[in-house]
Amino acid sequence: MQTFDAEQTHARLPPAALVDALRAIAIEGCVVPPRQVHTIDAADGQPAGSVLTMTAWQPGRHLGVKTVSVFAGNLARGLPSLHGVYLLFDATTGVPLAQIDGAALTSRRTACVSALAASYLARADASRLLVVGAGRVASLVPAAMAAVRRIERIEVWNHRGAGAAALAQQLCDQGLAAEAVDDLRAAVARAHIVSCATLATAPLIRGPWLQGGTHVDLIGAFTPQMREADAACVARSRVFVAQDEALAKAGDLVQARAEGLFSDAALCGTIGQLCRGERAGRASDGEVTLFKSVGSAWQDLAAARLVVA
Repeated sequence: MQTFDAEQTHARLPPAALVDALRAIAIEGCVVPPRQVHTIDAADGQPAGSVLTMTAWQPGRHLGVKTVSVFAGNLARGLPSLHGVYLLFDATTGVPLAQIDGAALTSRRTACVSALAASYLARADASRLLVVGAGRVASLVPAAMAAVRRIERIEVWNHRGAGAAALAQQLCDQGLAAEAVDDLRAAVARAHIVSCATLATAPLIRGPWLQGGTHVDLIGAFTPQMREADAACVARSRVFVAQDEALAKAGDLVQARAEGLFSDAALCGTIGQLCRGERAGRASDGEVTLFKSVGSAWQDLAAARLVVA
């Protein structure tokens, strides 16, 4: 069985190739059972953390299982709160093929799923990218978007200005034209693509700030209590999702629906439907589009197959 650490995993997942791999598996399809979530108690009986298991397979090809542990108390111990391991098996024999760093695989595929969506939903001439957030996934978004659009200018905003400055410098060191900004409203108005990768629980992006033709990419809000955009932003957009479960778990959509500015019937499609040509992407240069990303095991499987290829 092969083993790939974080550095090796990142090296084997170049954005353009990963976008193509994600598109391929979205067209082919695979089996994705519901994820399992378990609470892990500490010695005193109080919740210490949780473990999530996500599985997907293509009959006769590959079977993948990702296990992620989330222990919030690790921050006080000087440890990351999240760890993950991905195991890839032969789907015919069950023979283990590879163990892959779960965090690296997840962050890479997350950024590239957004780029895949942007290949259908962003304007063909989109060149100005705004990254909202300064964490691990946010740092990978520019290279991913550059794989599908000619990105010429990147602005970075973060609720902590030092974080935005650090990420902008990191991007500059990679040869990208990037700068940190502190006026979020003005930056949104300038952007062709607005990509949010945060843990926000209150809206950051406001509908009235958006110019016609903007593509909004929402990565971070993965529970009903979280949101990165307000209901007005959702209401004025053609909305697409990674998969239908976003309607129940993505706070941006759940809360917009509760406020009466979004309905499930208004959903324009999923990334799979876009890839298979079952739904049309951007219809005009002037419309606002929105993609709500939700992680799924089929995305992990696509990335794992590329790692071992």
